[in-house]
Amino acid sequence: MAENTVEKKEKGSFFKNLKIEFKKIIWPDKKDVAKQTILIIIVTIILGVLIKLLDTGIQALIGLIA
Repeated sequence: MAENTVEKKEKGSFFKNLKIEFKKIIWPDKKDVAKQTILIIIVTIILGVLIKLLDTGIQALIGLIA
């Protein structure tokens, strides 16, 4: 029975500490989120194109060997 109260205190303490930590978070504003989203999309497209070029080049080399 005593273990039950200890577990409840630990759970309550966990959620209390979690709430305190969430208050410390500095959320970005919409402008920053938009900039980062655009940057991620551009980088993803560039990497996709590079991978496609490498794939095409490797396939061409394998075609020459075979």
